[in-house]
Amino acid sequence: MNNEHAVVVEGLTRRFGDFVAVDNISLDIRKGEVFGFLGPNGAGKSTTIKMLCGLLLPSEGKGVVGGFDIMRQSEEIKKHIGYMSQKFSLYEDLTVEENIDFFSGIYSVPAPKARERKEWVINMAGLGERRKAITGTLPGGFKQRLALGCAIIHEPPMLFLDEPTSGVDPISRRNFWKLIYDISHGGTTVFVTTHYMDEADYCDRLALIYRGKLIAEGSPNELKRDYMKRSVLEIEVDRPVEALDVLEKGGVEAAIFGSLVHATVESSDTAAVNIGNLLGQSGMVVTKIGKIEPSLEDVFVTLIETA
Repeated sequence: MNNEHAVVVEGLTRRFGDFVAVDNISLDIRKGEVFGFLGPNGAGKSTTIKMLCGLLLPSEGKGVVGGFDIMRQSEEIKKHIGYMSQKFSLYEDLTVEENIDFFSGIYSVPAPKARERKEWVINMAGLGERRKAITGTLPGGFKQRLALGCAIIHEPPMLFLDEPTSGVDPISRRNFWKLIYDISHGGTTVFVTTHYMDEADYCDRLALIYRGKLIAEGSPNELKRDYMKRSVLEIEVDRPVEALDVLEKGGVEAAIFGSLVHATVESSDTAAVNIGNLLGQSGMVVTKIGKIEPSLEDVFVTLIETA
């Protein structure tokens, strides 16, 4: 591991009995970047992050996090990272201030520094008027920001976020990512897992995981360029679910994106005509078919179809 990397792992594997949750993963994360770890629920994201945080020993493989060996120095890793779990780690029956004080104690923040950091967390989380509120009564977005503040109360060089935006509204998700950017720009390395594909574009680099295996790695633009050799057509049709069925029976790779259908094709011009005819013959009203830049979700769907 060189001084440019915050994390380097090779052949990371974790088995639970006969089940392989994480299968021979190798990756490196540069200092100061936002690294996204994307995949559907059950893909192995949380198991990986627990191994990197020193909470779970790998079955095989080796790695270094912040200069510490994941097999032999898990306790040192825990002291030098921030970790925000998928389920908020806050104590619901404590007040905002009591939660902050508790985590300051856990991370052995010296008293003068702890007071300064408490005010920073309260301001960052927008909790100035709610500092005495019971944490369990806070809306989800405030809890999320408070949990983030408590995870970095000790100003760690490395921050691990496991599905941090799960279960909060879109505006809170967007605001949370602004905080992640601010933290990253301050020099902290951020490793974030998510199953929201639209969040991938926020990351400097990312890895896609499926059924425990890494299936792609790179910047968002690199993934779109290197793993998407075919074109994507966006189809606006009156009955998208039925349209999907018709297209798949007609041999067209397609998936639903909200109220629209995306089709992955070899030649966009020829395919657009054929798809229009296919859906029209099935009695559907097609209002628009057009070629679009592939999203990371398109890339992911394409990759898992060939995995």
